[in-house]
Amino acid sequence: MRLQLFTYLAICGLALVLARDIGDDSEKDEEFQEDPEPTRPHRIVYKPPKPAGDVYFVASFDTDGLEGWVESEAKKDDTDDTRYEGIWAVEEPYDQKMPGNKGLVLKSRGKHHAIATHLQRPFYFNDLPLIVQYEVHFQNGIQCGGAYLKLLSEDKELDLSKFFDKTPYTIMFGPDKCGQDYKLHFIFRHRDPVTGVYKEKHARKPDVDLQSYFTDKRPHLYTLIVRPDNSYEILIDESSVSKGSLLQDMTPPVNPPKEIDDPNHQKPEDWDDRRQIPDPESVKPHDWDEDAPPNIPDSTVMKPDGWLDEEPEYIPDPESKKPSDWDEDMDGEWEAPQIPNPLCKTAPGCEIWSPPMIPNPAYKGRWKVAMIDNPKYKGVWIPRKIPNPNYFEDPKPFHMTPISAIGLELWSVTADILFDSFILSSDERVVKQWVKDTWARTKAAYDADGPGLIMKLILAADKRPWLWGVYVFTVALPVILFISFFWPNKRFGPPDDYYYKKTDDVQLNDEEKVITEAKPQQSGDTSHDQQDNEDKNKEMKEGNAVRKMKVDLETSAQAQGGGEPDPGQSAGETLRYRKTRLE
Repeated sequence: MRLQLFTYLAICGLALVLARDIGDDSEKDEEFQEDPEPTRPHRIVYKPPKPAGDVYFVASFDTDGLEGWVESEAKKDDTDDTRYEGIWAVEEPYDQKMPGNKGLVLKSRGKHHAIATHLQRPFYFNDLPLIVQYEVHFQNGIQCGGAYLKLLSEDKELDLSKFFDKTPYTIMFGPDKCGQDYKLHFIFRHRDPVTGVYKEKHARKPDVDLQSYFTDKRPHLYTLIVRPDNSYEILIDESSVSKGSLLQDMTPPVNPPKEIDDPNHQKPEDWDDRRQIPDPESVKPHDWDEDAPPNIPDSTVMKPDGWLDEEPEYIPDPESKKPSDWDEDMDGEWEAPQIPNPLCKTAPGCEIWSPPMIPNPAYKGRWKVAMIDNPKYKGVWIPRKIPNPNYFEDPKPFHMTPISAIGLELWSVTADILFDSFILSSDERVVKQWVKDTWARTKAAYDADGPGLIMKLILAADKRPWLWGVYVFTVALPVILFISFFWPNKRFGPPDDYYYKKTDDVQLNDEEKVITEAKPQQSGDTSHDQQDNEDKNKEMKEGNAVRKMKVDLETSAQAQGGGEPDPGQSAGETLRYRKTRLE
């Protein structure tokens, strides 16, 4: 029983731990101060953060607004039209949990946006890691658009007012989504030491499902760490989602192959690399009909009476009206939603009737020539290898082009994407303290108004359907334990004396026990033990004899077939009388 109980408790604990993985971090940092107002017990007092150490850049937008940020005035190619018409603003989020906490907001739908600012000082990739981090809040979700940032390469001629999509950058990092493709970019531009050309290197896709970060309408924290040992790590909400090496986990690889195919080596004209060829003796049968359809209408089925051929199955909803904010340039021509045709509810069917299809017995499909092994097959031709003239080996791709500015150059169908709490540093302790002062407070405020434990368990099961089995087993196990330990055991039926032992009166099997117990002990017993056993048997006999006198003599006599013992006879006579009847 202890083992089963321990198993049950372990499974319950596992379910709770899994639920915690989707946001059950209810513990708040000790430095958080709750609002003393009794009417708002879950409000977190917001304080504009300040970095606790050396940083290259920070931005929280709480007091400075857009100070230092430059909106792009770049023009479209060969025109005087502004390329970036999207509006930027500094404001609080819709569902403000901490009044005073502001962010940089992309305001326009379906527009190009570009804004940038210089770092406090350039970052050089020498001996210290690069840590870049910021928050993204898809307040309206996201249909199609990016929320990534660009760390712009150091350049004396860099003009942030002309920042556009071709401006050289060193690293691009952040979320991006269109359709059902959810991405988290980490791209760095690597300079080819042989040709001098910069090429983009893309990190492999994270192994986790990113969808919820785009759809839950909560702020999320994105962190990139690139270390001097050429390793990198990507985190979301302080949880690692991807890590790897700049040398091994980028596409295309940083270092090219040592050998390449010889472009001048051509396959010989007589080289036959066909493993099989059509059989020249194979001929299509004369009765083979390739045009026969695979299915034909069933001629035995007739159209039901009352079928409405002229009525569509669905019609536009007559009560639907075009929304007032519908933009035909962005959303297309508005069409009313379709509803089932009410006339079809009472009819056998609507729209043009057609009989059901059945397999065509004459169908054979397209005839194909039989294949045979090619007697001239030489195998797959492979060009010879030659040394790669552009080969190089860069053991330190971490030594990237220095960074002097940070920018957002984005297009999005969905508006009101909020950015906040930017930091770029080399000191992980400073970044962690920044997280405590910014993201951790925001998360605590959202968790305070978030779903309870039951809802979190359900959300966890939505991500991991196999958890439903854990939940069912967790609930069913105590029921099984109760049945196992408290339900009557009826596998072998009731014991022989289950009903008789409800009374202290002497029973028939009591006499059998007396007779059995009165048998002499085995020869191996000592005389002292034999005497003790005889005394015990004698006491049991006398006790049984007295109890037997209380038995209903009339019932016993009737069971014998008539007559009953004399009530005045002694107990010994009664016992002998019983014994005789039993024999």
